[in-house]
Amino acid sequence: MKIPKTTKRYCPYCKKKTEQKIKIVSTGSKRGTLTRGSISRAKLRGLGRGIGNKGKWGSKPAVSKFKRKTKTNKKRNIMYTCTVCGKSKYQKKGHRTSKVIQE
Repeated sequence: MKIPKTTKRYCPYCKKKTEQKIKIVSTGSKRGTLTRGSISRAKLRGLGRGIGNKGKWGSKPAVSKFKRKTKTNKKRNIMYTCTVCGKSKYQKKGHRTSKVIQE
């Protein structure tokens, strides 16, 4: 999906249609990094390192070709910034885009 750099949309602050800049916003940090039992938290505690059986963090068997993740596109968060007032509250959450190319 190709997205232009600017578009005309309704601005709730100006209360009229204005030219708005489009920006792709990152979805944030990794999910569940501080939950109980998370691998990143366990690694900070020093688990899964050293000699011997690694247990949960040991070597895993190879994933077969057909069981791999096959999604070809991501959901992107698109933010619109008004060029008149400069406010950018408007955001379309989770728009599925195959390849985001801004022209």
